[in-house]
Amino acid sequence: MLVVMKSQATPEQIQAVCEHIEQLGFRAHPLPGAQRTAIGITGNQGEVDRGNIEELSGVAEVIAVSKPYKLASRDLKEEDTIIRFEGTDAQIGGRNLAIVGGPCAIESREQAFTIAEQVAAAGAQFFRGGAYKPRTSPYAFQGLGVEGLKIMAEIRDQFGLRIITEAIDNETLELVAEWADVIQIGARNMQNFSLLKHAGRMRKPVLLKRGMSATLDEFLMAAEYIMSEGNYEVILCERGVRTFADHTRNTLDLSIVPAVQRLSHLPILVDPSHGTGKRNKVLPMARAAVAVGADGVLVEVHHQPEKALSDGPQSIYPEQFVTMMNEIEQIAPVVHRTLPRGIHVESTTGVHDGSK
Repeated sequence: MLVVMKSQATPEQIQAVCEHIEQLGFRAHPLPGAQRTAIGITGNQGEVDRGNIEELSGVAEVIAVSKPYKLASRDLKEEDTIIRFEGTDAQIGGRNLAIVGGPCAIESREQAFTIAEQVAAAGAQFFRGGAYKPRTSPYAFQGLGVEGLKIMAEIRDQFGLRIITEAIDNETLELVAEWADVIQIGARNMQNFSLLKHAGRMRKPVLLKRGMSATLDEFLMAAEYIMSEGNYEVILCERGVRTFADHTRNTLDLSIVPAVQRLSHLPILVDPSHGTGKRNKVLPMARAAVAVGADGVLVEVHHQPEKALSDGPQSIYPEQFVTMMNEIEQIAPVVHRTLPRGIHVESTTGVHDGSK
């Protein structure tokens, strides 16, 4: 069920409605919008008796939400969700594109700082890097752990980049929430419901990657698990699905971007690095992601990918990252977006006239 408040409803009236819903044994989820506040109701097994709720002060109407994902649905919140970061102009969602760059894994302080400096110089506002790496082989590099988190915290302090890194279980989730700005839940954990619920109890944005065989409904229901625990700052990420294609590591499903945006108010990023698994495909698919309407892209960058301890073949060089930024900057106005950049860097292969 969904309680739609009147545009002139006061904070006290909204609080009173939430308390009434809680007294009925349900959970209230107030989501303020540009014009009005909507309050989602979860925990009910059937339709809630509307009578008493509709009579409360400030209530405009009570309506049923037919979709299984209540809180992630546009039925609850018509306006796009924009996730902002205190003390910075960085945001995910809205008119500005969010560009996330960095290595697959934090391998050393020198490696991480070298890449972060070049990513920041190119104009990105977010740095990605794995402190904990869930690998297919138990013998592969598993990450530096807390040391990696500390290195990324230093990067944030020195370059002003917001940090996105993955939590692989409930134990690492606590540490990631302490050190990072955004908690990433990887594709392998998209339906790890215990981890999703735990992340929902954190008051920190969560980047949720689509599972390798997940449908759109399953993807949005995974986001619903996080939101049902009270964390409404969820960022979706398309990172490719498994198909019969053998010319690419995964099949990057860009068609899910407009599908998500029709059904949900949550922002969605695209990861063309994992989505293709091949360096020569990252830039074309990053351009396509922006053209199709994604809220940003997340790519892997490494200054020495041939020596990378993980995902070297899909990591682009820093100069390719500059080219990508320059090309995206030219595409953005066509789809009514902007690419905020602190510093412009010319690449040897990109075309950029220096205008904004």
